[in-house]
Amino acid sequence: MSEPRRFDLFASCAPGFEAVCANELFSLGIANPRTVPGGVEFRGFRTHIYKANLWSRATERVLLRLDEFRAITFKELQQKAKQIEWEKYLQPGQAVAIRATCRKSRLIHSDAVAERMTNAISERLGQAPKSTPANGHDQAAQPPLIVVRVVDDVCTISLDTSGTLLHFRGYRQAIAKAPLRETLAASMLLASGWTGDRPLLDPFCGSGTIPIEAALIARHIAPGRQRRFAFMEWPNFNRATWEDLLAQADQSALAKAPTSIHGSDRDAGAIEASRANAERAGVLNDIEFERRAVSAIEPIGPGWIVTNLPYGHRISEDKDLRNLYAQFGKVLRTKCAGSHVALLAGSAQLQSQIHLDFGEAIRINNGGISVSFAQADVK
Repeated sequence: MSEPRRFDLFASCAPGFEAVCANELFSLGIANPRTVPGGVEFRGFRTHIYKANLWSRATERVLLRLDEFRAITFKELQQKAKQIEWEKYLQPGQAVAIRATCRKSRLIHSDAVAERMTNAISERLGQAPKSTPANGHDQAAQPPLIVVRVVDDVCTISLDTSGTLLHFRGYRQAIAKAPLRETLAASMLLASGWTGDRPLLDPFCGSGTIPIEAALIARHIAPGRQRRFAFMEWPNFNRATWEDLLAQADQSALAKAPTSIHGSDRDAGAIEASRANAERAGVLNDIEFERRAVSAIEPIGPGWIVTNLPYGHRISEDKDLRNLYAQFGKVLRTKCAGSHVALLAGSAQLQSQIHLDFGEAIRINNGGISVSFAQADVK
């Protein structure tokens, strides 16, 4: 009997949260995950591909490394790509999306690289695939994504196992201003050290993403439980293994969060959106949402405050935001002594208005905006 095959895999995540992602993968039984800029490299079996997509809260996409080889001509690229066992992952004539990038290589035209990849798949499967752009959030409509990177004449070919990016959990349809990606919210919670057994408050909850992700963590609910993945369309998809993983996930879920989780916002529309999203996620009863200005938040006792503060993009907003950040800091010191704070701030200058002893901040990108993630204990 042959040994199960191990695959080379890559989990992408928000830069700055690679260690969080690696810790998650290790907890799923993946040995020696290795952090690199923008994600985590690891080796795993087919079960680990399924588990990483189902359970990882910080990962945006899981890529399967199909092959890596040197190529200096397009003919060589096509011949070597043809040797990949495409029949395990694609149907003849199936639509695919090919994303190619080239750097410091003799193969400098990404469109030509994509064309030769299409030819290689066609020769292997006996029918030309339909090429389609990798756009849209409709999981059912997403074609398999093939990622080709040519760097220093070395070609790396990967297949997306996830489909729609993993931050699309399926529950967030009502969106308030400046929405926070689900994966980023979960990364903040995990990086803060919150484990679901202490009270938690988000006083700028927007559409409720942080409290909802907190409830999913506290109840041990798999974040991918309600969605589909690209690997489910592969010819070699093992449905029995997948059904076993889903059954295990359902058995591990708690009926109720073991601690109190609070979300507040001064905007009534945000609170309405938060409740609608929490209901779709199945955690509405685990979260107390209230319309409150930050000055009116109630103490939660020693616990965690995890939040995404307004950033401000216009010079005219700076003074108002400085006042808001200062007021937030005063409320923390007055009402939340003994708590741990983890937040996203628009700038170091704004963060300094809070007047807490923050550790070194991590610069991250949120929706194209450079912001900082920082933590402090409230004395």
